[in-house]
Amino acid sequence: MLIRMNYFSKLLGNNHEIVILLPDCPFAQDPSEYYAKKEKYKVLWLLHGTFGDSSDWLRKSLIELYAEERNLAVVMPSAMNSNYENCPEFGFGYRMRDYFFDELMPMVYNRFPVSEKREDNYIAGLSMGGRGTLKFALGHPERFAGAAVLSQCAHDLRKLDPDKLDPRTANDVKRAGSFEAYLNSYENTWDQLRTLLEEGTELPDLYFACGEDDGLYQDFIEFRDYAETLGLKAKFVTEPGYAHEWRFWNGQIEKALEHFGIVKQKAKPF
Repeated sequence: MLIRMNYFSKLLGNNHEIVILLPDCPFAQDPSEYYAKKEKYKVLWLLHGTFGDSSDWLRKSLIELYAEERNLAVVMPSAMNSNYENCPEFGFGYRMRDYFFDELMPMVYNRFPVSEKREDNYIAGLSMGGRGTLKFALGHPERFAGAAVLSQCAHDLRKLDPDKLDPRTANDVKRAGSFEAYLNSYENTWDQLRTLLEEGTELPDLYFACGEDDGLYQDFIEFRDYAETLGLKAKFVTEPGYAHEWRFWNGQIEKALEHFGIVKQKAKPF
């Protein structure tokens, strides 16, 4: 079941589109009985990358097939190029982080047959969406059982030269108020991960994957080695022959679901 939903978002300050996938009624089952069950499905919150929107995963991967095979709901929001952060300086204010937790999740839980239980909620994303996935998973570890970060990782922001920042990072620093404030913000998942582990916080099951021909590959290896020194229990996957591309993300999202124990069920008669 594919749902394209357009509505006014107060926290984004504009009309907003999301795509939701819900399991179809099995061919051999009576529809009135199936829909009367009021079953609450496991849900995957799936984030797109830079320049994308809510349609990306649907158009460029087999996520609808993967979800149907697993009786899984999938929610795909649009986030423009926000880095999944609050951007108060944009328009009337574009509060993507607040929107995700304070508007999108409550709306989905109360309008659709989706479980609110931590053990039934997973989050994943590619590139910018991987960055958002990691920030959301570390910022609210109590909300997710698992998080899949594809073609992205935490970066040691303290290595940056404040006078030689790329335009996107410069905007992030400006939004934070200063470089020091930026280092103390949600963007610094490198330091945040260490703090959470030192505090003994129960983290989601973390899955990281990167193609060996990806421009982020060396950063990915640096983060993997750093995570090992912290004692982080996570799954790290690298694959030769893949760059920053949909063929990689399409395969990895299915592998991530399998890693989380969301496995294919018995095939439904067509």
